[in-house]
Amino acid sequence: MKTCRVRPCAVPLLCFVITMSLPWNVGLATVQSGAPGALSARMETIAGLAAPAPMVLIPAGWFLMGTAHVGEILLGFEGPYDDTEQPQRRIWLDAYEIDRDEVSLGNYVAWVLRASRQIDPQLAGEIAVMRRLPAETLSAWPAFHLRWYDADDYCRSLGKRLPSEAEWEKAARGTTGRLFPWGTTAPSPWLAVFNRQIEDALLPLAPVDSFVEGRSPYGLQHMAGNVAEWVQDWGGIDYYVTMPDRNPIGPATGRYKIVRGGSWRSGPAMLRTATRGGAPPMFSSSTIGFRCARSVP
Repeated sequence: MKTCRVRPCAVPLLCFVITMSLPWNVGLATVQSGAPGALSARMETIAGLAAPAPMVLIPAGWFLMGTAHVGEILLGFEGPYDDTEQPQRRIWLDAYEIDRDEVSLGNYVAWVLRASRQIDPQLAGEIAVMRRLPAETLSAWPAFHLRWYDADDYCRSLGKRLPSEAEWEKAARGTTGRLFPWGTTAPSPWLAVFNRQIEDALLPLAPVDSFVEGRSPYGLQHMAGNVAEWVQDWGGIDYYVTMPDRNPIGPATGRYKIVRGGSWRSGPAMLRTATRGGAPPMFSSSTIGFRCARSVP
């Protein structure tokens, strides 16, 4: 069995060889029928301020996925976070489009209301607690406190889908295997939102269209930090060894869905473009959001 090199990490992202007991929040509250009027009105305002979500075309071609084996242990960012991201593979992906930005809270709440969906009670609670923040601020934040199934349904309702893990990684690092979306420079506060704590009961999130200095080679924003992101794939500790070299979509089944990119609570190693995380699909957290993709005919 492969081993996981454990490093400090405050986000609820799981190394696949470790079984963890998580404080899942799987109960849901219906906003339309059960929420107080003030909260419903607040959500309507947040939804009404939602901005359009631009998409970026990622051309067909090869890219480097994962981290190469080396003959020595590297203590910096060049070495693997754990060995589930090895070996490095040359992977072909057909052309696809992917959201430039993480799905915003405004767009997510608009979908919840439009589709009469249920919302995680922790998200409803956060919105209520942060009533002192302008609705414009909350609307521009990334969506959070949502399960993998919610993210999947959202994307499908728009004729999109969650990106595969390979699609996410190519969009984050380009064709040459960038260490971080912006290059090889270590993470810093002007490149990404990371290594932060809740202050005065407020989440340290940033608007989805901010931090342009930290963009990926294709112009995607917040592919490192802010919120980590659900992708389509199930996790598999040895999948990189056996995955096809064209359009891989992950194992057929699993216990954890892959989560990528690191979040506002993550240490800098989690922001590497090759670092893999995962969580049960019923899990929700203030550190996990998503973006959507779609195939190009």
